[in-house]
Amino acid sequence: MLSASRPSVNAAACFARCSVIRWVAMSVGLAEHPEFLRHDNGPAHPERPERLSAISAAVRELAFFPDLIQLSTREASRAELELVHEPAYLDGLEETRNREVTILDADTRANQKSFDVALRAAGSAVSAVQESLTGAVRRSFVLSRPPGHHAEAHRAMGFCLLNNAAISAAVAIAHAGLDRVAVVDWDVHHGNGTAHAFASRSDVLYLSMHQYPHYPGTGGVHEVGSGAGAGYTVNIPLPAGCTDADYTMAMDAVAIPILREYAPQLIIVSAGFDAHRDDPLAGMLLTSEGFASLTRGLVGVADEFAEGRIVHLLEGGYDLGGLSDGVCAVLSVLTGHSAESNGGGSDRRETEANQPRPAAISTMRAVRAQHSEFWSTFDER
Repeated sequence: MLSASRPSVNAAACFARCSVIRWVAMSVGLAEHPEFLRHDNGPAHPERPERLSAISAAVRELAFFPDLIQLSTREASRAELELVHEPAYLDGLEETRNREVTILDADTRANQKSFDVALRAAGSAVSAVQESLTGAVRRSFVLSRPPGHHAEAHRAMGFCLLNNAAISAAVAIAHAGLDRVAVVDWDVHHGNGTAHAFASRSDVLYLSMHQYPHYPGTGGVHEVGSGAGAGYTVNIPLPAGCTDADYTMAMDAVAIPILREYAPQLIIVSAGFDAHRDDPLAGMLLTSEGFASLTRGLVGVADEFAEGRIVHLLEGGYDLGGLSDGVCAVLSVLTGHSAESNGGGSDRRETEANQPRPAAISTMRAVRAQHSEFWSTFDER
C-alpha cells in the first residue's frame, strides 16, 4: 500500500460529515494583474484576453468582492522555472520577445509580450502558494493567463507556455519543505504536462478528472505513474456528457478517499471551467453548482489535513458566461457564501434531479479497481 503508515479512514463516514459542514466566512485572496491581458494568441482564438475581462466584471458584482484580499503578483524566477522546465526550452521562449508572432504549436502562439505574461502567471501562482504557507490567506484564486497544465518540460502546447501548477507545487516542495502536495485538475482536458512532471514522484499526488477520449489524448485509467510515483497519478477519464451528478460521484467515490489517505499538506487546483455545459471546446454538462460542489469537497479535505491551504489556478474555460459563473461559484464556496447568490438556485435544483449515469459509474469502478493495489481505501480483500 502506498500509505500504510497513514491512518485508514472510513470514506462513507467522511462524506456524511462533509455533507453537514456549515461554512463560515473566510479570508480569501484574489490575484489579478492587467499584464495578463497582453498575451494574444491571434484573431478568433478561444484563449483570449476577454476571458479575464469577463471574470473580472462578474467578480466585481459579487456582494462579498470588497472582502476579497488582493494578492500581489510577480514574475517567476529562472530558478523556479527550472524546477519543471528545461533550460533550452526556456531560452527559446525568451526569444519570442524578439518576434511579433511565434507559432509554438498548432494551437499555441506567442506575441512579444507573452513570455513576460507567462512569467507573471507562474510567479503569481508561486506567490499565492507561499502566502498560503506563511501568511493569513490560506484560500486563494489566481486569475491569470495563459493557462499552464498542458505545458511540458520541453515544449508549449494546448494554449500553455509555462506549467503554473507544476512550478508552484515544485517550489512548495523545494523551498517550503513540504512532502505531500496534491494537484487536483478538473479542467475538461487532461493536464499532461503536470502529470508527466511528477509521474515518478510520490511527493506530488496528481489527480485529474477529464473528458476522455479528448485532447490531448493522455489520461487513461492505466496511467498511474512509475517507480516511486506508481499510484500517485490518478486519472478519472470521464465519458462525454457527464453532469454535475457524475462529477460529484467522481469526487466522492475516488478523489476524496484518495486525498484523505494521502493527507496533503497543500492542495493546488488546476481550475478549468471548460467542462461547463455551454463551453464550445468540450462535451460536458457541468453547471456553476457543479463547480461549487467540487470546491466544497476539496475545501473539506484542505481544512482537515492541510490547515485550510488551497490555491486555485485558472486553466481553461471558453464560454465567457460559463467561465464567469464558475469562478464566482468557486469564490462563493471559498468565502463561505452560498452559490445561490450567483444565480445558482436553478442549477442546484437541476443537479439534485440528476443521478450518475451508468457509463460514469463504470468509470469509477475501473479507477477504483486500478488503484486498489496502491490505496487501502479501495482494497476489498
